[in-house]
Amino acid sequence: MAQLVDAQITLINTMSGSILDRAGVKAKFDVFPEQIIDYLALVGDTSDNIPGIDKVGPKTAAKWLNAYHSLDGLLSHAAEVPGKVGENLRAGLDTLALSRQLATIRTDLELPLDGAGLKRREPDVPRLRAIYGRLELRSLLQQLEANAARDNAAAAMASESAAPSAAAPSAAAPSAVAPSDIAPSDIAPNAALLSDPVAARLASLPREYETISDYAQLAHWCEALKRSALFAFDTETTSLDYLNTEIVGVSFCIEAGHAAYVPLAHDYAGAPSQLDRARVLEALRPLLEDPSLPKLGQHLKFDMHVLENYGIALRGQRFDTMLESYVWNSTATRHDMDSMAAHYLGLRTIHFEDVAGKGAKQIGFNQVSVERAAEYSAEDADVTMRLHQTLWPRLEAAPRLAQLYRDIEQPLVPVLQRMERRGVLIDRAMLQTQSGELLLRLRELEALTHREAGAAFNLDSPKQLQQILFERLGLPVLRKTPSGTPSTGEDVLEELAANFPLPKLILEYRGCAKLRSTYTEKLPEQIDPVTGRVHTSYHQAVAATGRLSSTDPNLQNIPIRSAEGRRIRQAFIAEPGHSLLAADYSQIELRIMAHLSGDEGLLRAFAEDRDIHQATAAEVFGVALDQVSLEQRRSAKAINFGLIYGMSAFGLARQLGVARGAAQSYVDLYFARYPGVRRYMDATREQARREGYVETVFGRRLYLPEIRSRNRAMQQYAERSAINAPMQGTAADIIKRAMITVDRWCQDEQVPARLIMQVHDELVLEVRTDFLAQARIEVGARMNGAAQLAVPLKVEIGSGPNWDQAH
Repeated sequence: MAQLVDAQITLINTMSGSILDRAGVKAKFDVFPEQIIDYLALVGDTSDNIPGIDKVGPKTAAKWLNAYHSLDGLLSHAAEVPGKVGENLRAGLDTLALSRQLATIRTDLELPLDGAGLKRREPDVPRLRAIYGRLELRSLLQQLEANAARDNAAAAMASESAAPSAAAPSAAAPSAVAPSDIAPSDIAPNAALLSDPVAARLASLPREYETISDYAQLAHWCEALKRSALFAFDTETTSLDYLNTEIVGVSFCIEAGHAAYVPLAHDYAGAPSQLDRARVLEALRPLLEDPSLPKLGQHLKFDMHVLENYGIALRGQRFDTMLESYVWNSTATRHDMDSMAAHYLGLRTIHFEDVAGKGAKQIGFNQVSVERAAEYSAEDADVTMRLHQTLWPRLEAAPRLAQLYRDIEQPLVPVLQRMERRGVLIDRAMLQTQSGELLLRLRELEALTHREAGAAFNLDSPKQLQQILFERLGLPVLRKTPSGTPSTGEDVLEELAANFPLPKLILEYRGCAKLRSTYTEKLPEQIDPVTGRVHTSYHQAVAATGRLSSTDPNLQNIPIRSAEGRRIRQAFIAEPGHSLLAADYSQIELRIMAHLSGDEGLLRAFAEDRDIHQATAAEVFGVALDQVSLEQRRSAKAINFGLIYGMSAFGLARQLGVARGAAQSYVDLYFARYPGVRRYMDATREQARREGYVETVFGRRLYLPEIRSRNRAMQQYAERSAINAPMQGTAADIIKRAMITVDRWCQDEQVPARLIMQVHDELVLEVRTDFLAQARIEVGARMNGAAQLAVPLKVEIGSGPNWDQAH
């Protein structure tokens, strides 16, 4: 604000009572008010995201401005500034204009209001909600929602005092849990947030949680759920094994602050009598299976599995707070309920460990007391409703994000649930044979490494490996660990393997050991005894770019380039009379690069369905297409993929095994032939610096706060992410859209095909063998139609009795 000080304007510090006039600004900052903007542009301000110049503090900025009078005067002499700080100044020239703009308080805006128009009026809540959501003014949005919730609660209490509510069950039921019955430590905000009036107000909202213990109460709640515009629903279970878990209880919430828990299977000694589980679930079935009755949950895919164990098909899943948080900002917080409640609401919720214990002493939820379980589960439903009321207005204020949620993320949930439920058939005997063969190969490799090292050592010990490589054999130390010891990481070994035999043997040993421990030994243990199949868990809200991940087992990491990895894929088989069909998008990220960059050369190459790596080699090396050698094509492939992942000339040189100068010349030639790619990269980096995020074709955002970091390494990483994220994210969006449309086709009872796996850019289906020809046509058409880009999508489809042959 000191930049505004002049003969008519002074700056008053209301905390200290001091007043700054022109002389006061000079005394405090050693620059005059008219120099403050330039001063801030040089120094920067992290609270306002003004980048500034690295290592330039107040004294240096003031010294320069006193010497050169203005930023423009300094820049005209930038070459003369000596030392490291001079280098930093010259390196940061491209950000100074932005810093100056961000530091400037605009004083030339027209205000189309007179004095009467500035009179305070009642707030326009819907407009404020939209504005706060769009501008991400989280505290103000929380305060707005808290005020609205408080007013609604007050109105509801006033209404209830006049007459019994017809919308929701009475909170005065004998088994209701009064707010005072809940320990403050379980529901209050973290201590660090108590000083925040918004968090304190949210924590003080009335909480009325019921324990449903008779059928009249249940009927009352069922009627209220039936009439509700939206209700939150949650299941409590004996385990997280979605195929074999059992329901212990269920909870509901219709309005924030008012929730109920139905205990069904708490079986500890002295547990109170509870409603019959089968009868309760039958009472809930019409509500849960009604697609026209909107439901809300947190990670509803799990609840779908749990209900299906009891023959109930959950429909009408309209909102999932885990996915709302993920779409809003994939990196701001983890997307479990406890983390989101702390991040968005400032609430410390009751954690599972609080009621069930930790580690070896942890008990099953069926052993948790009904009273404690009611607090925990009802709070789950209540907080889920509060999170939705906080997150959904933000998404609605950013229409492309709301559309991404409605069109892709939410419709994908039942698709993934069906894939998980179906599972994939595994040849146990084949894996056992492979495991024995890998063990023999590991012993051979161990003997070879000992012979090469000239001594026996433990290959799994980083310390012993360090001694062998760097002390005994004297290999060059490429990198060190944080503790200062030579690194034996995989990237280091790969570099050393180009020139030394021992690191190459160790890499092969590590690869075989990982395959054996992760797949050939573990996969047979993961076969479900009832279905005879392996059932992975797909995760939508983990990868920042929108890609799916999977666990137990992790299908994304099964190697395909090594012979041993491909053999493991041979153990993924089809049931008798069926085959596996694998449909893989070809070079999808390069096609997305062509679409985003609009580069004429890339667009033409894909439109003519040329081998893009061969075409790139012909352009970069200046030879005819039919004269491109295998080595030139390999180099072009490394350039194509390296650049979209932000690889530097140094990284490319290492990958190709050439001098850095040669690699740089390849990069320069590439950009000369494909200038649209460079323009896209420059524009994307600039957008990321300006907006703080980049977007996919479908509007998914990846926030990159580190792009404004003064740490150059972090900044460069963010710049690489800015280039790659729109391509990775768009590819993720496209494969998800393809999954939704292919699954919709598979749901036709006349179609003998089912989606069973998604790995990277590939879909795998189990298809009746006599239907394969038709399935190829149908799957290909739906995957090709998943997006309309400036270049055609291309899907490669294969089939066979196992995954390896189908790929």
